[in-house]
Amino acid sequence: MKKVFNEIRKLTEFKKDFKKLSKKFKTLDDDIETFINKQLKLTHKLGIDNKGVVHISGLGIEIPRIYKAKKFACKALKGRGGMSGIRIIYAYYEKEDVIEFIEIYFKGDKANEDKKRIIKNYS
Repeated sequence: MKKVFNEIRKLTEFKKDFKKLSKKFKTLDDDIETFINKQLKLTHKLGIDNKGVVHISGLGIEIPRIYKAKKFACKALKGRGGMSGIRIIYAYYEKEDVIEFIEIYFKGDKANEDKKRIIKNYS
């Protein structure tokens, strides 16, 4: 399978979040691959806005652009489709064509992204 982006990186905090969530949702490894190959490709490569990804504004960060993915299909959450309640926060470096995952969380456990984490890593 052809690579969609030049590079995909994961912050250490993201890896910890992911590890914790994958104990609860066993399909996360496959789900994230599907997410990259479908939702992120749609948004950043094909320029199609299916309302699955929103730019987070008001952080005072110009580059990279920070996004929240609201459409993330998790097979472990049967019947929920793309609105599984799992949120992914990531940075996209357009010139370098790099995705950097910042945070993953389940909406049932936490209401919003960790803005302090984003600012700490990108300002």
